[in-house]
Amino acid sequence: MGAIYILWLRELKRYVRSRVQIVVSLGQPCLYLLALGFGFGPVFRQAGHGSYLQFMAPGVVGMTVLFSSVFSGIAMLWDRQFGFLKETLVAPVSRMQIMVGRTLGGATVAVIQGTLILIICLIAGFRPQNWLAIPTAFLFVIMIAIVFAALGTAIGSVIKDMQGFQLVMNFLVMPIFFLSGALYPLANLGPIMTVITRLDPLAYGVDGLRGALIRTWHFSLPFDLALLAGIAAVFLSLGAYLFSKIEA
Repeated sequence: MGAIYILWLRELKRYVRSRVQIVVSLGQPCLYLLALGFGFGPVFRQAGHGSYLQFMAPGVVGMTVLFSSVFSGIAMLWDRQFGFLKETLVAPVSRMQIMVGRTLGGATVAVIQGTLILIICLIAGFRPQNWLAIPTAFLFVIMIAIVFAALGTAIGSVIKDMQGFQLVMNFLVMPIFFLSGALYPLANLGPIMTVITRLDPLAYGVDGLRGALIRTWHFSLPFDLALLAGIAAVFLSLGAYLFSKIEA
């Protein structure tokens, strides 16, 4: 447990000390929130769906957690390049502990980022229908962070160069975001789009967040939570296996 805590704390300290990273990482979610939230608001309202900001804010929170947690895998490539990963792997601790510590650290940073964006959404005018549902919303934030931090660790264990990792992340992350229903309802889609969106893990996280915060969902809260827990178990197992095979 000591090794897990130290690696978790290292990821957290590295994030807190990088003020530029904190500010820059909030830029894209704020752009989506302001440009789309207020830009498409009148159109969404005229269609009889209410406030687009209310609908979109949970999706922006999910997007922030997705980006932060997946790209936490980049840190592994930096550690590999500068030799820290090699020193970690030869330490007298199991690779499972190393992987769990790094994954939990990345997930914690993603939760902090999601919390900051939620605060910005509240300042912009978003209001949950029930403030008592905030803990349930944070449960979904945590699940999203764990799922995609484990995915980032798994991919970072396989890819050895920064350019390759960025290409894979751009190929995966943007489709995951746009197909999650963060920006549009999942109802009344065509058969092909329906199948694709149901294969997207983030769709269940965003649906759970939206259901907890504004009482609007496409599936159901228990189904979303159970499915996210199952996906988290699969990705953690995959990440642990791939990390056990890594060569510094």
